[in-house]
Amino acid sequence: MEKGYFGEFGGSFIPPELQEAMDHLAQQFEEAIQDPAFLNEYRRYLAEYVGRENPITFAENLTKQVGGAKIYLKREDLNHTGSHKINNAIGQILLANRMGAKRVIAETGAGQHGVATATACAMFGIECVIYMGEEDIRRQALNVFRMELLGAKVVPVSKGQGRLKDAVDEALNDLVANYENTYYLLGSAVGPHPFPSIVKYFQSVISEESKRQMLEREGRLPNAVIACVGGGSNAIGAFAHYLNDESVDLIGVEPTEAASLTKGVPAVIHGFKCYTLLDENGEPDATYSIAAGLDYPGVGPEHSYLKDAERATYFPVTGQEALEAFKTLSKTEGIIPALESSHAVAFAIKHAATLSPDDIVLVNLSGRGDKDVEQVFEMLQNE
Repeated sequence: MEKGYFGEFGGSFIPPELQEAMDHLAQQFEEAIQDPAFLNEYRRYLAEYVGRENPITFAENLTKQVGGAKIYLKREDLNHTGSHKINNAIGQILLANRMGAKRVIAETGAGQHGVATATACAMFGIECVIYMGEEDIRRQALNVFRMELLGAKVVPVSKGQGRLKDAVDEALNDLVANYENTYYLLGSAVGPHPFPSIVKYFQSVISEESKRQMLEREGRLPNAVIACVGGGSNAIGAFAHYLNDESVDLIGVEPTEAASLTKGVPAVIHGFKCYTLLDENGEPDATYSIAAGLDYPGVGPEHSYLKDAERATYFPVTGQEALEAFKTLSKTEGIIPALESSHAVAFAIKHAATLSPDDIVLVNLSGRGDKDVEQVFEMLQNE
């Protein structure tokens, strides 16, 4: 497979001067992950700062309520800053530091990646600028305050819909103008090569741990691994170490309102090729999900490839179903999930009910719902 491509997907469709910067980044990344000192430092920060490894939790009450397969949760919500995003932020900040970057930029939708990036930049004393759509700033005010508290400058993006896609546009514009001194700490498994590979590498710790934990706990692998998909970083991390285990179904769950893999077509967006939702003019379509972190008209190139290769399957879940799952997991297990993760929980509930009690479903609980409580409160008040 050509470097940077997953089948026909991926690649790098960017201006020549930016391509030079991406080639340099790819070389630096490859050298870093061959360097034992770099890897030891990354592992140390995961253990001492992020709090890994996090456990798998048997959702016993939910399993009883649903009937069918045992439901396990991989607890990325227990990480420092509250989601899987910190795994990648720590890895990339170490890379940025190694490369001598004076300034870090990032995009964010739900704000969890922004918070993780701001956290990592604070720790290393690097200037941090976060691009965030105005609509997402309104929905995720608490995370905006967190980012600013951590010393980041949050730049509102009013173009387009004022959502995640528009924030990525502005971050890429910044990078084109400032690539000589700026590191773009991309949060999802999207963008031009080498970003999808970098993010997958740092997020694959999720499945590296869960595979071992499932074998220790149950003596076998799960029948299915289920994760929500927006750009697809938590899902590719949750799938990575199971890709060669054909007995394990890999299931990605998209919001019905932004279902790139279910309803999209192959197209180029943000410098790479993937399944993309297009409007009648062939432009990336407007999307809306109750979960700001899933509100993206494209998806990671490896997910696009896994769909075509039939190694993973992808299903849509409505915002209402996710909201019900948000309430159900809170009440049955005392765990409030992020609205993004609630999409995966919603599908897992349906899927587990079709399986036998001997089967096992593992859900990647990508984040906790603290950031969403106020939004959900308002939504329930208006019902």
